[in-house]
Amino acid sequence: MAATKAATKTRRAGGDFLDEIMAERTARNPEFPQLVAAALDRRRLLRALVTERERRKIPQAQVARVMRTSQPAVARIESGEVDVRLSTIDRYAAAVGARVRYQIRPTRTARRAVAAT
Repeated sequence: MAATKAATKTRRAGGDFLDEIMAERTARNPEFPQLVAAALDRRRLLRALVTERERRKIPQAQVARVMRTSQPAVARIESGEVDVRLSTIDRYAAAVGARVRYQIRPTRTARRAVAAT
């Protein structure tokens, strides 16, 4: 019920369908925006790795051999249709001659909570 109210409020405020979905999901799970942000970060990282593979003119089949997987599995990774583990991203990066560095940064919510104390 709260999700429907959130969607109605978003619609009245001039939001679009994506805004409605975000409002509904956030009403059910307040951490939803952070989950979406993390997924977008992974997608950007994978796109950058695909760009690097293409720049170096490395075929998917070669990446698959180095990763010890199949070319269709590499295609699924690149398409974003699967939620890829960090170890898989690391293997993909190594196969295209790159290395991924990870950073830990506080979320906006965490920064606000710390500032409030």
